Amino acid sequence: MRYVYPSTQPEAASHATPDEFRAALSQLAAGVSLVTVHDPEDGEDVGMTATSFLSVSLDPPLVLISVREDSRMDEVLSRTDTWAVSVLTEGQKTLGSRFAMKGRLSDRLLFADTAHHRGPHTDAPLIDGALATVECRTEQRIPAGDHTLLLGRVLEAVVPDPSGRPLLYFRGGYRTLG
Repeated sequence: MRYVYPSTQPEAASHATPDEFRAALSQLAAGVSLVTVHDPEDGEDVGMTATSFLSVSLDPPLVLISVREDSRMDEVLSRTDTWAVSVLTEGQKTLGSRFAMKGRLSDRLLFADTAHHRGPHTDAPLIDGALATVECRTEQRIPAGDHTLLLGRVLEAVVPDPSGRPLLYFRGGYRTLG
């Protein structure tokens, strides 16, 4: 095992390569969720699979998501301040994969084949059978490298089935609890 300790010298110009960074962070298991938003301009729904969803604060209730800069999701979330997250169960692996596909033609087709209902606070799609759903209002947008971080105030959080099991992402693939 290799440990790297911070230097007392001025910051060096070098940093981890994208491959080194990806390899190191692949060792961290993360829950898989689907971030959704209803686009007020064209009436379309947009969704993306995310492993970058986390709790920030209990009082007030805040969460954080990370979206790729210049993505469709980032563009829509720059125009609307409400969005939702559905935490996926181990049985929703296919759904996670479908919304993670790069270059897919239309989210409309993906949502047409996905059982969902509209969130009362956001009008965003909430996935039926999800482990939990959270509806949010953006409090802050934070530029972060090639991503935008969105800090969201939780408007409603629902756990439809507390006995469900999560879908996890670990070492480059979907996993379930052992």
